Amino acid sequence: MTTVHEGEPRRFLIVSHTHREEAIAATIAAVSALHAAGVIPVFAAEDSDEFAPHLDVSRIGVLGTNAAIADLEAAIVLGGDGTILRAAEVLRGSACPIVGVNLGHVGFLAEMESFDLASTIDRVLRRDYTVEERLTLEVSATCDGEVIADTWALNEASVEKRRRMLEVEIGVDGLPVSSFACDGMVVATPTGSTAYAFSAGGPVVWPGVQAMLMVPIAAHALFNRPLVTGTDSELSVRILPENVGPGVLWCDGRRRTELPAGSTVRVRRSPLSVRLARLSAAPFSDRLVRKFHLPVSGWRGNGREERS
Repeated sequence: MTTVHEGEPRRFLIVSHTHREEAIAATIAAVSALHAAGVIPVFAAEDSDEFAPHLDVSRIGVLGTNAAIADLEAAIVLGGDGTILRAAEVLRGSACPIVGVNLGHVGFLAEMESFDLASTIDRVLRRDYTVEERLTLEVSATCDGEVIADTWALNEASVEKRRRMLEVEIGVDGLPVSSFACDGMVVATPTGSTAYAFSAGGPVVWPGVQAMLMVPIAAHALFNRPLVTGTDSELSVRILPENVGPGVLWCDGRRRTELPAGSTVRVRRSPLSVRLARLSAAPFSDRLVRKFHLPVSGWRGNGREERS
């Protein structure tokens, strides 16, 4: 858990949005619960401005103005996976754990659902949670010897076509593996295996596995299967110079870089992780079944039911 200095006021970051009434109501409830517990709620500056019509923001700390990231005990994120990714961006490099409350659709990164909000806040206030360290990716892009992107990703880095298919060469540890035409390539973490990589046909990888994935998007090739490597590898995607149009690099669907023909994107494990707070001891398989509504009726387990 995050370090708490006794005697200092407790501060919790709240990350939310005003795009849905449910999110506004949940944010108001969360702020009220923290105030009632004598805890200081903290907003990022843009969230403070956004919620000014709905809350008395004079009673809320503002990150970077009267509260530092190092002062935060935990972050309560109210929204879907996109909101959690935004929180991870704000907290990049810190030890602050993220507690996700799902107000979206699948919400795979979120630990709890909106109807558990009161219970979630109570348990976070009691520090009744564990923390999972999720690996992230260090992503760089170069073209003609010039660095055009130096960024990171929690879920995935994707190299995608702009208008026409891309001719790419993929590599591992500085050695070429294959080249083909495709709509793009996804390089993902185990956390991102249930996101874009999953939609592109990649495998689901348990979050505790130390691995990175390369998943082609609509590849015109006989060898178009996903690759899984260890986290000590460097993965690369090169847009071949003969491409007619450019590509684009997206990291977590949030950070975008134009990729001219001839660009190379390199991905390796980042030394910085994202810390996700867990309130449930249920295994990942339980979350997988619940979030994707997988059919498990008739499951006989290890056969004990049949023998009895």
